[in-house]
Amino acid sequence: MKGAVVSDLDWIEGEVSRVPYRLYSDDAVYARELERLFYGKHWNYVGLEAELPEPKSYKTTFIGERSVIVTRDRRGDIHVVENHCAHRGVRFCKKKFGKAINLVCPYHQWSYSLDGKLLGVPFKNGVKGNGGMPDDFKLEEHSLNRLKVHVRNGAIFASFDHDVEPFEEYLGSEVLGYFDRVFDGKKLKILGYSRQRIPGNWKLMMENIKDGYHPGLLHTWFVTFGLWRADQTSRMVMDAKKRHACMVSARNEGGDGEVTSGVTSFKKGMELNDPRLLDVEPEAWWNGPTVVMMTLFPSVIIQQQVNSLSTRHIIPRGAGAFDFVWTHFGFEDDDDAMTERRLRQANLFGPAGFVSADDGEVIEFAQQGLSTDHWDATISQLDGKQTENTEHMVTECLIRGMYQYYREVMDL
Repeated sequence: MKGAVVSDLDWIEGEVSRVPYRLYSDDAVYARELERLFYGKHWNYVGLEAELPEPKSYKTTFIGERSVIVTRDRRGDIHVVENHCAHRGVRFCKKKFGKAINLVCPYHQWSYSLDGKLLGVPFKNGVKGNGGMPDDFKLEEHSLNRLKVHVRNGAIFASFDHDVEPFEEYLGSEVLGYFDRVFDGKKLKILGYSRQRIPGNWKLMMENIKDGYHPGLLHTWFVTFGLWRADQTSRMVMDAKKRHACMVSARNEGGDGEVTSGVTSFKKGMELNDPRLLDVEPEAWWNGPTVVMMTLFPSVIIQQQVNSLSTRHIIPRGAGAFDFVWTHFGFEDDDDAMTERRLRQANLFGPAGFVSADDGEVIEFAQQGLSTDHWDATISQLDGKQTENTEHMVTECLIRGMYQYYREVMDL
């Protein structure tokens, strides 16, 4: 995958605060990203156990551009198999969710168990002495492509590379601590889904949720009502390899201040028609922070914004677009009032959310600019060029850290 088109990329050696525009639109770069990031030694998010509530449940999703089926077998074990028949490559499972005793390709009706083993082949022994498979044809040699799977406290991850490092080492101890803060072993409850296709490179969304610079400037909701502002107590945390990150913050009351002076998104007189949107109920498991936005490279964002919880799955669709799938969830032991609160606050997020609509639109604008001049480069130098954790959000260290890792694994 290291062809001449990629190798002549003009990127200053060792530089991570200036990213060439070309990385956001070049098809050869994108092909290498799929192979090394999504199909390589990385854990990719594929769903939540609560989406497979019973034995024989399944869901379909994507890792990169490859379709996979997540199943729960009769014993309750979770499996992930690639969604193409071993016979002729047919992508045979089309439903997003369902129940099945086994998996059957409609083309020639090869059938598979829920863990991907080939169970049967029509006319394997021929018909009336004619045809049939060769004598050395063995069912066990023609299973579906089975991925390595890790389930932790209700969240499901998979990897095409069975030599991927253990999941706990992949996240690192500090990021794992924030992961377990949300997924602490309590049973999850699915509240709903949102889906959108954003006309921008997938990395732009990873950057967006590693960017402490923009929330108090772009988002009227955050800066006006104090949900996320630069004057809050905050931490920016990365794993040792700097691929994953957590933006951690504690809400303040908003209002005028140094961080609102000259900020056009701040609306001093703005009032809510429905004040219940800011009906925030502190939860014991927060342990202080009111917001933790977690990016697990390369495929998922885990959101805790006050009482709103969701996973945000990134599915690339070429160099210039990605699908963004939100799974909103709560906990089985939530009372009705908390469930309603989580659903109301989910209106801040999702494709038409009062906050997240801003992100989708500005990513589209960014892609329009980045696609026009392959010889320019972005600038991410707020708080210098360092790539270490910080105790404030006035920084772009998490973006620089991601590209430090990206350069190494992509060999650019």
